[in-house]
Amino acid sequence: MAETTSTATPPKSKKPVASAAPAFETAKFEMPKFQIPAVEMPAAFRELAEKGLAQAKENYEKVKNAAEQATDMLEDTYSTASKGYCDYGLKVIEAARANSNATFDLVGEIITAKSYAEVVEKTTAYMRAQFEAMTAQAKELSEQAQKVAVDTAEPLKESFANFGKSA
Repeated sequence: MAETTSTATPPKSKKPVASAAPAFETAKFEMPKFQIPAVEMPAAFRELAEKGLAQAKENYEKVKNAAEQATDMLEDTYSTASKGYCDYGLKVIEAARANSNATFDLVGEIITAKSYAEVVEKTTAYMRAQFEAMTAQAKELSEQAQKVAVDTAEPLKESFANFGKSA
């Protein structure tokens, strides 16, 4: 036999109503008003404050301009370096492709060779040509790396030279 349990909902209780009158009274009093006497600032003090404010504004503008110039210089430097690295990477890929093609050409020539002497001749010619090609590629990559370094460093060098003059 299954037992059934019923739950009776408890009767809703009424919320207590806040009374209109506070439980206790506080003493009411007014704060005294302190009158600050009107004092006129001396003209010399006022002038000094105005000069200080003008100088602060001027210095802020100088710092702001210097920060903007530094930001522009860094953006230009980063852009130049990024383009240079990309160009260098493309030259590396181009050199690797040329070397791979030359190797595949050699393999094709060796397969069609009729004698061992012909294999030696073709391999020797390939080695000589590859040595020359790799020397030229190394020179070209070295020049590209140097160009990237100079192009990247030049704006920094000019900026520091100008900073030294203006400081």
